[in-house]
Amino acid sequence: MIPKTLTLDDFKHTTDPDWCPGCGDFAVLNALKHALVKLDRPPHQVQVVSGIGCSSNLPGFIRSYGFHSIHGRSLPIAMGIKLANPELTVVAAGGDGDGYGIGCGHWIHSCRRNVDFTYIIMDNQIYGLTTGQTSPTSFLDFATKSTPGGNKEAPLNPVGLALMAGAPFVARGFSGEVKHLASLIEAAISHPGFAMVDIFSPCVTYNKVNTYPYFKGRVKKLEEEGHDTKDFKAALAAAQSWSDERIPIGVLYDRPRTTYDSTDPGVQQGPLVGRDLSMDSQQGEEFLKELA
Repeated sequence: MIPKTLTLDDFKHTTDPDWCPGCGDFAVLNALKHALVKLDRPPHQVQVVSGIGCSSNLPGFIRSYGFHSIHGRSLPIAMGIKLANPELTVVAAGGDGDGYGIGCGHWIHSCRRNVDFTYIIMDNQIYGLTTGQTSPTSFLDFATKSTPGGNKEAPLNPVGLALMAGAPFVARGFSGEVKHLASLIEAAISHPGFAMVDIFSPCVTYNKVNTYPYFKGRVKKLEEEGHDTKDFKAALAAAQSWSDERIPIGVLYDRPRTTYDSTDPGVQQGPLVGRDLSMDSQQGEEFLKELA
């Protein structure tokens, strides 16, 4: 039997995306599908996990296994799924509020723990689902519903924090560069370990500052500048570079290291989902003695 060649239609869900027309998340969904097709990962081998927010609706718009979790908790769930069944391609998806706000602790520890899954963040620098409040990546003095007098808190630097927390793969993309974004997601999924892609995904309804034209005139592809993805100092420099003339996008850092799942004795005998976890009477008695 000739193996079926994957196409984008294989990932088309029966539910169409309901984001606002022009939302950058459409491009992220499209780029993810392209990456999965390019990598020949069929839907039944893909698990997409999300938290809460506009972007976190993504699992409902792609044909694969999906898990729509609670606010800020997608990463420990994605981690547990990967440890239970390492044969799955696991992708966590969310936004800057979900991931960098309430989920910040899980995100930092995912960077250092290095379980083999991919995290894509649709960073629109605003809370979109709750109709336009300041997020952890909103600019200083940005006027929103929650900061009508202007935001007084400095925005965090997601890619810089990820690097300092030990993430072995860090990239930054832009929804206005779909082919380039698809290549970044493909590289992230191919990376053996935790991989993060922060994506400028403009909110056309509530953020009139960080728009497509804003980024289009500033983003510069690192690979066109001869950037060394193995150089940690160069990655940090790229992460800290943000000006009216240049905002770097591309793979900032890609240096594999030993993954947590490759050293965890609990998964060395293969996926838990495929193992007999029952006990015979003797094993049961020995286990009860240990608890006595």
